[in-house]
Amino acid sequence: MPPELIFRPRNCKMKTCEAMPDDNAKIEDDAETPGGPKFLPPLEFSSVVILLYFPALVQLGLVEDPATGERHESLGLAKRNIDLLDLLKDRTKGNLEAEEQKFLDGIIDQLKLAYLKKADIVKM
Repeated sequence: MPPELIFRPRNCKMKTCEAMPDDNAKIEDDAETPGGPKFLPPLEFSSVVILLYFPALVQLGLVEDPATGERHESLGLAKRNIDLLDLLKDRTKGNLEAEEQKFLDGIIDQLKLAYLKKADIVKM
């Protein structure tokens, strides 16, 4: 049976929110993955960003694909993930903490520079 999902607003003041487990608490599950215990990322904005960031790194050929153990490039897919991160930045404008905004800006800048290098648009 999958774990129960818990949704809690950031600044919840209701009694029911106080009784909910901490976002970073380890969730116990009877089934373990072959590689060991399951990893659950924290419920933070950065976890959403990483879902687009890591595949972009793989598609740019900067890290090995975890599924194959090989490096390959797919600049079209990398550009798509970079564009999605830009869209996320636009849609969350004014709603992020300063640290979250800095993290997102840094990720996007890093990926854009890597893309420009790989596409031979910028020589460095």
